[in-house]
Amino acid sequence: MLDRRRFLLTTAAAAGAAVAAPAFAGAAVQSEGGAKVTALLDKMMQEFLAQSPEFMTTLGLDTGPNAAVRSKLDDRSQAFTDRTFAAFRGYGQELDAIDRNALTGMDAVNYDTTRFVVEAAALADTFDYGVQAPVGGANPYVVSQLNGSYSGIPQFLDTQHQIRSADDAETYLDRLTAFAEVLDVETDRVRHDFAAGATPPDFILKRTGEQFAAALGVDPARSGMTQSLSRRAAEANLPGDWAARAEAIVRDAVYPAMQRQADVIAGALPGATSDAGCWRLPDGEAYYRYGVLTYTTTDMSGDEIHEVGLAQVAELSARADAILKAQGLTQGTVGERIAAVARRPDQIYPNTDEGKAQLIADLNGQMARMQQRLPEVFGTLPRATVEIRRVPVEIEAGAPGGSYQLPSLDGSRPGAYYINLRDTAETPRFTLPTLTYHEASPGHHFQIARALEAEGIPLLRKMPLFSGYTEGWALYAEQLADEMDVYADDPLGQLGYLQSFMFRATRLVADSGLHHKRWTREQAVRYMVDTLGDAESTLTTEVERYCVWPGQACSYKLGHTVWDRTRTKAKATLGDRFDIRGFHDTALEAGAIPLAVLEKLVDDWAAGLKQA
Repeated sequence: MLDRRRFLLTTAAAAGAAVAAPAFAGAAVQSEGGAKVTALLDKMMQEFLAQSPEFMTTLGLDTGPNAAVRSKLDDRSQAFTDRTFAAFRGYGQELDAIDRNALTGMDAVNYDTTRFVVEAAALADTFDYGVQAPVGGANPYVVSQLNGSYSGIPQFLDTQHQIRSADDAETYLDRLTAFAEVLDVETDRVRHDFAAGATPPDFILKRTGEQFAAALGVDPARSGMTQSLSRRAAEANLPGDWAARAEAIVRDAVYPAMQRQADVIAGALPGATSDAGCWRLPDGEAYYRYGVLTYTTTDMSGDEIHEVGLAQVAELSARADAILKAQGLTQGTVGERIAAVARRPDQIYPNTDEGKAQLIADLNGQMARMQQRLPEVFGTLPRATVEIRRVPVEIEAGAPGGSYQLPSLDGSRPGAYYINLRDTAETPRFTLPTLTYHEASPGHHFQIARALEAEGIPLLRKMPLFSGYTEGWALYAEQLADEMDVYADDPLGQLGYLQSFMFRATRLVADSGLHHKRWTREQAVRYMVDTLGDAESTLTTEVERYCVWPGQACSYKLGHTVWDRTRTKAKATLGDRFDIRGFHDTALEAGAIPLAVLEKLVDDWAAGLKQA
């Protein structure tokens, strides 16, 4: 699965890398300055690929002259992080030598996007703890219930490292051996950060400890790491005792390293506090502003975010109230009435393997119906397909409700929308269409696949760099589905859509509450339960997510607000000449960009059409 924070952390490298990173065509430029910006972006991508074997595999580029990277994992050391930020300082100096005023069109978009990244990198480099990245990387804890190789590498090996030959199986074993080394490197960083005062809250340490216990409690022979290789080698008809060899590595190397990391986490618990927000960390208030800037690409204050969230919750609650009353549901708060709908037997799939399989089948049906209608609002559709999969059982306890994994560049692997089915009561039927539109099409899969397939922009700019753009688009996609009247005969489905928007608006309130207004975890959970009516267990998991990714939860609704505002402004400029297909194609073909760059891009498009 693509991890935006990991991707952006590693977008730099030392010179003379051994990997033969392929050359990629950049934008068609009209000026010397534009050519220099494109060359800089291409160099950044080349260097990133040279230093990220995992992303080479993710993109399907680990073949031919790059086949050697299949036996390696990424460097997660502090020394690598230091080299990363040194490289970004060099990129900034190269950018300073280019005259921005001489650039137009996509050259200007490339420049402005790169400028944002190098300036964000300079800000990230001021913090001496966590896993910092130039954009979308406010991640103060190297290891938590959501961060760390202990959960990320097993899933990477299972879903990204393909097994088609004996050599593939051998390199899987090489990576499994390297996994133990990666764990110890991370453990050293955890010790450093704890000593520096960047210890997670006690409830995060407990949750993380539970996940370590769950992973270590599986017999090495039954481990997902062993079973993945054994199953796929058998499917490929590869002779050899792959299971026994993987089991030995898991037992003798991976589990001991994982236990060492778990012991450090457990050792910090007696001295940890329950303070939830990053305000308590070294230079914590500045850290939150950094998180908001890098995740949302806006520079809003905590107070501003809080007030925007409260206003949007009020407006959306009123709309949901009208639907509930039309259904004869008049007693109790909006959240209580939505909760009552969610508890209805007709809204809950059986919490069994059969029930979960039926849920996946129904989601595929929803996706197929939406796919048929996409040409109504888009001029160009992505070629890459998307699959709907269940979040692996071993990590579902701490995983979000839904997530997306991008397809490979060569088309050999489709995109994937993962849904968390730890308890089907947490995913009532009326909420599922909107989640599917968010994660698959016209949401994440549509936008990311379109970017990967776009022509005329550097490869680095095809990556999902900016959470404000990508998550804002996914929320806008939910709105778009409603505007396409998919809920015309499904008022409860539309209620699910409004609940989704309310959920993202409450995130603004909860995130700023935790990290700026110094709310406790319990305050944030209670606010969300009272407002949304969701299960406390579900919202506790959500709030704990906000605690370890300061600012990330704001990217959804703030990003959507800019997408919606940008379209509204273009409509006002063009009047009857506004074409929603043209708007979508223009905004998507540029790849993910900071929100201010998006607004200018669309303004220029609308002004050009009006003048023509």
